Amino acid sequence: MSTTLIDNPVALDPSEPHRFADGSAHAMFAQLRSEAPVHYCANSAFGPFWSICLHEDIVEIESLPKLYSSDVKHGGISIIDVNAGAAAYFESFIMMDPPDHSRKRRTIAPAFTPSEMGRLSQAIRERTAACLDSLPRGEHFDWVQSVSINLTIDMLAILFDFPWDERHKLRIWSDAITSLEMMRNRPQERTALLFDMASRFSELWQQRTNSPPAPDLLSMMLHSSDFGEMDAVEFMGNMATLIVGGNDTTRNSMSGMVEAFSRWPDQWDRLCAQPDLVPNAVSEIIRWQCPALHMRRTVLEDVDFRGHYFRAGDKVVLWYISANRQETLFPDGDRFIVDRPNARRHLSFGHGIHRCVGARLAELQLQILLEEMIRRDMRVTLAGQVEREPHPFLAIINAAPVIIS
Repeated sequence: MSTTLIDNPVALDPSEPHRFADGSAHAMFAQLRSEAPVHYCANSAFGPFWSICLHEDIVEIESLPKLYSSDVKHGGISIIDVNAGAAAYFESFIMMDPPDHSRKRRTIAPAFTPSEMGRLSQAIRERTAACLDSLPRGEHFDWVQSVSINLTIDMLAILFDFPWDERHKLRIWSDAITSLEMMRNRPQERTALLFDMASRFSELWQQRTNSPPAPDLLSMMLHSSDFGEMDAVEFMGNMATLIVGGNDTTRNSMSGMVEAFSRWPDQWDRLCAQPDLVPNAVSEIIRWQCPALHMRRTVLEDVDFRGHYFRAGDKVVLWYISANRQETLFPDGDRFIVDRPNARRHLSFGHGIHRCVGARLAELQLQILLEEMIRRDMRVTLAGQVEREPHPFLAIINAAPVIIS
């Protein structure tokens, strides 16, 4: 992992994708927190933008949605601008401001209540147990392919009540949605896959139109006045948002945790000795891995922020990856500590009205995975290098070779 600092932070481009693959982003953000916590980059592959690096500053900006917009018409929620003229243009509830966002979020929220988590927990535990029991002992294998992807795709299929024998398509679509390489080099192929996704979900939507309400997400949207009259663009955007939210973030947290426990094996020993720490360890996994590296907002009117002049239309990037390792809030933040007392203060799920609606489900899946691993006395150790995607928006892990002892 690189720890090279930047001589001139003024000329720094924090969004360079390689930083998030080779680990050098952490040292860079530590320097920015110290020297330029509000930082302007005039030239990047994603255009000019402001970086917000401190936890308290991110919380303040996310608490002011009337001033800092998530709306698709202003560019959306990622440093990667939404192109409203593109064939695969997205429009979804996560890229809306109040009151539209609030109405549509209320429709989806019942799928993630404590009672629903209780209903889903047995199915999650059964699938997790079966997956872990199928893993080889004493042989090298890829944890990402064998565990992280399988568990999250299965859960996503259950959430949508998606045809079980077609659930592999969810992974293909999710990868196409987030692939920076496809956006740059294979846009037509990516667009075709996204239209395949929209077409299949549209078929399911039509099939369930005359069916009674059910607890799956598609049915909840179908029987809601807020979602029932979506046009094709919004329909595709909402499906994309829910697929990525339900798949990539949990998948990459499941993958990141094996790296954490392999680097700090004493923390696995502590967790096995004190299983009551599992819920807190889940929060620490999500803090340390930080599956969503940032969220973006667009300034709606000129404003002075901490002595910096933001102009209407400016892009503001809220670096969760930085806030999650802020020394004043998380001492020794680069370390993974299962009993960290304030681990739940991480910003991986965001803050305010856009806080991740599926946070409880992500935590539940990780909690059950840890519990079932402890029950099997399963120590997972890295057997090679973790392969991370050079991506400025999501902390994507492509491979994690491991061995179970």
